[in-house]
Amino acid sequence: MFVKEQADELIKTLEYVKENLSAPIETLAAKIVEAFKKGNKVILMGNGGSAGDAQHIAAEFVGRFKKERPSLPALALHTNTSTITAVGNDYSYDVIFSRQIDGFAKEGDIVIGISTSGNSKNVYLALGLAKRKGCYTVGFLGKDGGTIKEMCDLPLIVKSNNTPHIQECHIFMGHCMCDLVDQAY
Repeated sequence: MFVKEQADELIKTLEYVKENLSAPIETLAAKIVEAFKKGNKVILMGNGGSAGDAQHIAAEFVGRFKKERPSLPALALHTNTSTITAVGNDYSYDVIFSRQIDGFAKEGDIVIGISTSGNSKNVYLALGLAKRKGCYTVGFLGKDGGTIKEMCDLPLIVKSNNTPHIQECHIFMGHCMCDLVDQAY
């Protein structure tokens, strides 16, 4: 049965996350708490479904995840359509995120790029600029991490070639991260 096979494959991928990415996710959550307490922010970006995940995680920080706590500064870079279309038109789609990193990111911020392939050029360029600006760079990646893993202080690679399962694991990882941040407040 198709659904059973898909569930079995997802469970196998989640087992990989559990065994290999649990400690790094907890480290990331601690770094985010530290950044928030120093007055820094979390900036997220991605394309397609990964953009949805970036927006979702940003909303969990700004609103709340499970408990009442102060609003935490986080933003997803694809949510301003005027900026995306102006930069894409005037420059290139490849720089829609790096142009915003140039304007918004400051030293000490956490910048998270989400890419199931690990090869999204606009995410790659933005993480490179964020790193040069002194931000802590993180990749929620899939497959082998692609080229983006080289731009990350912390590459969190879901080693799977199944894009939907990578995305399902990315949102699970994001929820765990948000829960751990909540626990610090």
